[in-house]
Amino acid sequence: MWRHVNGLRLRAECSSATTASPAATAAARPATTDQPYTLRSQANVVLVPATVRTKKGEIIYALKPEQFVVEDNGVAQKIQMDEDTDSLGLTLVVLVQCSRSAVAQYARISGLGTMVESLVGGAPRQVAVASYGKEATILSDFTDQADESSAALKNLEPCDDSEAATFDAVAWATAMLEEHKDHNRHAILLISETRDHGSHKKPAEVIAALGKTNTVVDAVSFSPGKSEMLDSLRYGGGSGMLGLMVMAVNAAKKNAPKTLASLSGGEYINFTTQKGFDNGLHQLGNRIHNYYLLSFTPQPADNGQPAPGLHSIHVTVPDYPDAKIDARQSYFAGALDGASTDVPDTPDPPNSPGPR
Repeated sequence: MWRHVNGLRLRAECSSATTASPAATAAARPATTDQPYTLRSQANVVLVPATVRTKKGEIIYALKPEQFVVEDNGVAQKIQMDEDTDSLGLTLVVLVQCSRSAVAQYARISGLGTMVESLVGGAPRQVAVASYGKEATILSDFTDQADESSAALKNLEPCDDSEAATFDAVAWATAMLEEHKDHNRHAILLISETRDHGSHKKPAEVIAALGKTNTVVDAVSFSPGKSEMLDSLRYGGGSGMLGLMVMAVNAAKKNAPKTLASLSGGEYINFTTQKGFDNGLHQLGNRIHNYYLLSFTPQPADNGQPAPGLHSIHVTVPDYPDAKIDARQSYFAGALDGASTDVPDTPDPPNSPGPR
């Protein structure tokens, strides 16, 4: 069994199960008893979900752990691989924007309930559903009953709100997952426009929290106008861990869902039509059921812990040098307080791609 502790995993055994949620929704739920754990190992583990495709987009199957090279800040790590990811449980928050231009998209996402079921598959699950504008509202608490979450998704309604606080909503969902004490994979399915409007949470805080809790964001996004493209995170940054955070924050301000998905190892889909939405979720489901779950124990610094801050993760498969690899790009070590400070903007260099 694995437990998520401070963003990394600890192998543990539990004596009971419980469900918790952020303070904002605690009053609406029955009281639960905290779940005691007996730690069996102190080895912190970073999870690295990865999908490997050919240049034509076909998934490459049956790779072995020794075929992967995973680097933490440029240093190759000793990795392990979970062989049967489909048998791992999934705890999922479906987070849907209800405000602003989302109103025009609701007809296109009417089949979301059925599609979420195909994403979850036959693995043990706990699914919660929430919508957000200025604030997040829980529509269905964590449940293993497919009909409950499907009913909540069918009853999604637009909200009369001028804000779309995506960073706040993702931070809320991340806390909700962290407080849900189980041993499943933790993920957020984010359906939103590409820009954040009105969040109080700083992008650096949200990026750090995702990296510290091993939470994956899969994003299906629409744009108020033309689709926005963000080709990479290499523009507008610097060197070292602060430079990595600057790059991530600047990218998140241009396209929040894509940046959060890329950094956490999730999938990003941009749609403008009903067919595009359906195809996007089909592509997402194909990835979820055909990814490699790699992991490694970070090498300690002088104090016995990984160097604090945002770490860069780079995954390659030397046997397939032309392969397209979608994998988690970062994790966060140390106290989250260090991520809450302002990160300065860095203007894009000439000829760098911006929103289009």
